[in-house]
Amino acid sequence: MPAIPQGRIRRAAMLSAVCALVVSGAGLTGCSSEDPDEGTNGVGKLLAAEIQRKTRAAADSAEAVRLSGSVVTSGRTYKLDMQLKADGGTGSVTAQGANFQLLRIGEQLYLKADAGFWSDADGAKTDAAADKLNGKYVRVPEGDPSYKKFSGFTDKGVLLDGLLTLHGALAADGHHEQEGTRTIRITGDKGAGGTLDVSLEGTPYPLRLTRAGGGGTLTFSAWGKDFPLEKPAKDETVDYGKQLPTS
Repeated sequence: MPAIPQGRIRRAAMLSAVCALVVSGAGLTGCSSEDPDEGTNGVGKLLAAEIQRKTRAAADSAEAVRLSGSVVTSGRTYKLDMQLKADGGTGSVTAQGANFQLLRIGEQLYLKADAGFWSDADGAKTDAAADKLNGKYVRVPEGDPSYKKFSGFTDKGVLLDGLLTLHGALAADGHHEQEGTRTIRITGDKGAGGTLDVSLEGTPYPLRLTRAGGGGTLTFSAWGKDFPLEKPAKDETVDYGKQLPTS
């Protein structure tokens, strides 16, 4: 039997040593066909449609969530930073350079903004009236057309139903990471219909959504973490009047 060259023996020994480091957790890769779903919740092994079903069920059943990012609708870009749960929500919305705070507790909706917001929204209002509303929680009349428009930003069910939708044929698009959490990404129409990153750790919550057609990008966090919804003090609350401006 011919002798094995010493160089080949040394190379084999070196490779074995490197792979031993990988097994011991040294962080090196390439020596084994490690399963990317090992130690995960297992959704990465499912078909894309089943991943979507599971992540929607997880989102619907969660008591609360924080949603932040941008949404483009009807030609307008809305920047959102909202905390949402079944009985209400709170947070900020920015649109066309104007920023306002929303707070909904049950059916009661409040909007808080500075005097500039109110002056821009309704030029017919005097500066004195705008100053009166400045920095106050303005009660939005439930029957006013703007109630539905603004309350939608505080409604967990409405927002998730409208946002967590991919269009076109669904497909898995590999393993990724979102702020340190391993994810499986699913796409609609090869990405043209949107992409959604789903957590591979713990409950398969949606973590990041890129909407179809340049419709914005949103991140989801603090799933299941409750937060207080407190009615503003009486001296911080005012009534706008019969109708709130919607522009």
